[in-house]
Amino acid sequence: MTAPIELYYWPTPNGWKITIMLEELNVPYEVKYINIGKGEQFEPDFLKIAPNNRMPAIIDPDGPGGEPISVFESGAILQYLGRKYGRFYPSDERARVQVEEWLFWQVGGLGPMAGQAHHFRNYAPEKIQYGIDRYTNEVNRLYGVMNRRLEGRDYLAGDYSIADMASIGWVIPHKNQGQDLDDFPNLRGWYERVKARPAVQRAIDVGKAERERQASLADDKEAQKILFGQRAR
Repeated sequence: MTAPIELYYWPTPNGWKITIMLEELNVPYEVKYINIGKGEQFEPDFLKIAPNNRMPAIIDPDGPGGEPISVFESGAILQYLGRKYGRFYPSDERARVQVEEWLFWQVGGLGPMAGQAHHFRNYAPEKIQYGIDRYTNEVNRLYGVMNRRLEGRDYLAGDYSIADMASIGWVIPHKNQGQDLDDFPNLRGWYERVKARPAVQRAIDVGKAERERQASLADDKEAQKILFGQRAR
């Protein structure tokens, strides 16, 4: 019997991408919690597989040629798992390009901009109105892009895919980004459709208790120093 995939994880929008994929695939995996508020992402053993000191990362003991492989960066992990298991990442080139367009759109746009909106709206020690407006407005623009894309479509790239898995976690906390899904009816329909999937529901619950045991990040000044004050080491 093949050993389970090791998932280095914390319950955040980026972490959820991988629990969603693994739950959808119904493959065995073992969660290794990386408490980012306590700085565990800087431990030397973790940096060997995730040199950018960010989770998620995986170790697949049954990698190419039957040898273990580690993969970091959520988009790369989704692509790897999609290729390995032949699901949610089409082999047809035209269909694959569409999935990749929206996957990279999320990785390069929706995630970073929503993350900055979270920061300036909820965590910044000073309320800087320019930063709040800048990122709230940019997330609003990106939601508008999704809303137009989803006109007459159930999913971002044709069939349900890793592009949807990558994006849903960044729409779940829309209120923290200053967004109202009633302004984006196509996006709201997609959001409700994806979030209703049993695998997505299970995936979002992974680590929920671990996270709830921690102090709110908005109140945890030490965790903020760890997460927001890093420079090159």
